[in-house]
Amino acid sequence: MLVLKMSEPYSTNIEAQMKAFYQSLSEKDRRRYAAIEAEKLGHGGLTYIARVLGCTRRTIAQGVGELSDAEALRQTRIRATGGGRKSTIAVIPQLETAFLKVIEDHTAGSPMTAQVKWTNLTKQEIVEGLQQHDIKVSVTVVKQLLQKHLFVSRKAQKRKSTGADQDRAKQFARITELKAEYLPSPNPIISIDTKKKS
Repeated sequence: MLVLKMSEPYSTNIEAQMKAFYQSLSEKDRRRYAAIEAEKLGHGGLTYIARVLGCTRRTIAQGVGELSDAEALRQTRIRATGGGRKSTIAVIPQLETAFLKVIEDHTAGSPMTAQVKWTNLTKQEIVEGLQQHDIKVSVTVVKQLLQKHLFVSRKAQKRKSTGADQDRAKQFARITELKAEYLPSPNPIISIDTKKKS
């Protein structure tokens, strides 16, 4: 027969189940579950439950307060409005400005649909470009920036590779030079997208 000490009212197996259940709950439900368990045990229960569940006494005390607050129990949000971690895009100053600068000369679009645009840079190349502006972000953040600014993935239509064009980098460099030369002029500029016919 197992005899439990007063300081440890539950067996090790039950404690493990309690902790696993606690970890599966949302933040507010964790507080309230811990509070219920502590209240059930009475004197010393708060300290014991805090140790078993790995939370603080303050967290449990907050949960106890919420259990007696009808308004708090009716709330469905886990955090208050505006709570939680802000996105990297919102936190880093000048991130979007630097992002647009990096892709400025590497952006193209569909002549049929003005809203459709893409960049010939990979996400990693954009990350490296941002590093030159003293901004360090992951490719995940770059993906979020591309989506926010409505860039799409351009799907290759060729089924057979024709090999790398050695002059491709020079072509983009030349286009950039021409843009810098002609944009300040008052003359009209026409962009034409052409396809090579076989």
